[in-house]
Amino acid sequence: MNELRAGLSVSGAFLLAALLGAAPPVRAQEDASRATPPPGKALVFVFRSERETVAALVPVFVNLARVGDLANGTFAVATVSPGRTFLRVGDQAVATYTLEVAANQSYFVRVEAVPGVRPVQTEVRIVSEVEGRRFLAQSRPVGAAPPAIAAPRVPPPAPVVAPRVPPPPAPVVAAPRVAPKPAPREIARFAEPGGDWNFALIAKGGAFKLANANQTVAGFASTYDTASKPAVGIEAEWRNRTGFALGGEVFYYKNDLVATGTGAISQQQVVAIMANGKYYLRAADWFYPFAGAGVGFADALYSGGLKGTQGGTAYQGLVGMEFRFGSVGLQVQYKYLAATTGTTGKEVKVGGSGVLAGVSIIF
Repeated sequence: MNELRAGLSVSGAFLLAALLGAAPPVRAQEDASRATPPPGKALVFVFRSERETVAALVPVFVNLARVGDLANGTFAVATVSPGRTFLRVGDQAVATYTLEVAANQSYFVRVEAVPGVRPVQTEVRIVSEVEGRRFLAQSRPVGAAPPAIAAPRVPPPAPVVAPRVPPPPAPVVAAPRVAPKPAPREIARFAEPGGDWNFALIAKGGAFKLANANQTVAGFASTYDTASKPAVGIEAEWRNRTGFALGGEVFYYKNDLVATGTGAISQQQVVAIMANGKYYLRAADWFYPFAGAGVGFADALYSGGLKGTQGGTAYQGLVGMEFRFGSVGLQVQYKYLAATTGTTGKEVKVGGSGVLAGVSIIF
């Protein structure tokens, strides 16, 4: 009988151990996505989410420490000290972000890879805690546990065994008022305005020079002052985040000319209305070289000793660079415009080239 009881005890012990070993562990995703910062520290969640998946891993560094290589639908979390925190995203095409973090707070940074661009380029922006938690619930962690950056090791608290006393009924207490989390102060941000397409206006002016100084105008041999005064223009274009842009332009320039034999000074005013296509190469978050071409119509208006107007087809080529600072940019471009007005046998070439500078505003 004693042997039977001993056998039952051993069997029960093995059965209890088997049941405990089969209990499902808490998922690492739930632990990391719901983590709260240690006392006196802050958590920075960096997650990658994009509508069109880009098949590439994006390395993420927090305060110069590599926290993981993000694929679409993954996240990493780092523990940092209060103060300025630096994020570096990408390998060849690098995006940077700087945060001013406070103790006992969590911050959520979204990384999105731009499709169809090589090397892989990313857009980085901070999101609210509600949006960040929602994305984390649909993502998986890069590692089993969040990396701690310059965080001291905090010993685990000693377990407290409560006596087995029936607890009294809990009183209903109103939830304490929690002060709103202070918004992080952005030190540097280089991501472009959101959306696949952005509308931009460009105002410019500069030096433009006619290609032909001597021509026959209205039957008179004429000599031009080739330096245009003024030479100004305005552009409106739709820009895609892949670099392509489509838009229109109005370009105006004015030149003096003298008809031989009359001695009278006349003025030639040209208005060119162009449809343009461009490509902006993202060399850095703030530096965009570009090239483009356009086709349209040029109209020449004469006043002074010569009177009249005549028009014709116009073509142009553009090359330049733009320095972007948020939604405002500074642009420099070289323009070559080919335009011929008048009828067959009486053509006047009113095209030329020049260097223009201006300001762009992205909406």
